Amino acid sequence: MANKQMLVINERLSIPRDELELTFVRSSGPGGQNVNKINSKVTLRWCVAGTPSLPADIRQRFQARFARRITTRGDLLLSSQRFRDQGRNVADCLDKLRAMVLQVVTPPKPRRASRPTKAARERRLRTKHFRSASKELRREPRREA
Repeated sequence: MANKQMLVINERLSIPRDELELTFVRSSGPGGQNVNKINSKVTLRWCVAGTPSLPADIRQRFQARFARRITTRGDLLLSSQRFRDQGRNVADCLDKLRAMVLQVVTPPKPRRASRPTKAARERRLRTKHFRSASKELRREPRREA
């Protein structure tokens, strides 16, 4: 019963459903008379900036990764109108949100500086030499004065 009130991201992370604001409007596009009668498009609004559900590091990564989708007030907006019925569009929005949070749950690995091997340096210089020699052959011969 508790799962219905929570959006479970993984075993350690979940978002209470009361933090998510769902609005319903009529879908655009083809669909006949169904489009004109039923509010099947779902818009999900979630205040990322003020949510206590995400730890600070995950929230910061989320805001950096999805900055273009977050409003100036700090709200994330998602919408879905893939399906003709409201319930499946709600599930689609929640799946999108779950996937977005899962992308930033694990911190990125720090880059370790590495050096090219001696063989790699020699290969690079050898190919540069061959390229230079082939371009040299395309030039007109020098005329001595």
